Amino acid sequence: MTVQLNHTIVQSTDKKVSAEFLAGLLGLEVQPQFGPFLPVVVGNDVTLDFADAGDRTITPQHYAFLVSEDEFDAIFGRIQEAGLTYWADPYRHRPGEINHNDGGRGVYWADPDDHALEIITRPYGSGS
Repeated sequence: MTVQLNHTIVQSTDKKVSAEFLAGLLGLEVQPQFGPFLPVVVGNDVTLDFADAGDRTITPQHYAFLVSEDEFDAIFGRIQEAGLTYWADPYRHRPGEINHNDGGRGVYWADPDDHALEIITRPYGSGS
């Protein structure tokens, strides 16, 4: 069996708000609650299980999504339509820009708990 990522837990101050935020921008659906989790399933069947952090401190994480050119256009349009701040880099030094790493396009933005979200059209290291 090939090792595959199956799911990860995304700590949130409000799992419903965070799951709906991500799903709405990516054009996905929030799945029915499973135990304490609100799942969002991405195209390769990896599930992001949103959970309320409660009293725990949330340490911002990074979640990157490989998308097609058409999906990038749609998602980036929703980011702009929502009036979200976005950056071309993970350090947030290039606001209002996208990057063209590896001959593709990429952009970063933050979720309600400051998790760094990213969409890219080419995997890192795939450019010539």
